[in-house]
Amino acid sequence: MPDITEILKRAKRRQKTVSLCLAGGEVANLERLEKELAALGDAWQPDSLAETDPRRELAEKVAAVREAVRGSETEFRFEALGAKAWSDLIAAHPSQNQGEAFDPESFAPALIAACSVEPVMSVDQVKELFDVLNHAQREMLWQGAFDANTEASGIPFSLTASGILDSLTGGK
Repeated sequence: MPDITEILKRAKRRQKTVSLCLAGGEVANLERLEKELAALGDAWQPDSLAETDPRRELAEKVAAVREAVRGSETEFRFEALGAKAWSDLIAAHPSQNQGEAFDPESFAPALIAACSVEPVMSVDQVKELFDVLNHAQREMLWQGAFDANTEASGIPFSLTASGILDSLTGGK
């Protein structure tokens, strides 16, 4: 039978990581380049052996911009609040609407700030970040912070890792 003292020593608060691409202009540039590349089509045939594929230079630009966009991805790591801190935070942001546990406008930035481990942010900094992010990115941050506090921890299944290992071992 497990001893609660040992369980308490091992227990750690739930954490959740969210990655956001913060290079909005570069993403637009990448989308434009990919559209140009797609417009060239797949049917290029050289007229001579000396001729080079006109898609190559554009494909290289796409690859370079894609790498720059990947480099702009930023991870945000959230850690669950304790029971009292969670309850106090909800109480500090009451909703005016019957049936809502909290005010979503004020609670979201407060929760993100309260449980942000990396980077550490204040409520004002979260609001400043919200002014730069689009709706989906704000929702991703909010959901990450909310999930860190409400989602049960399980052992995530990796389809990719399983597929690789199965291919290496022959499915054994």
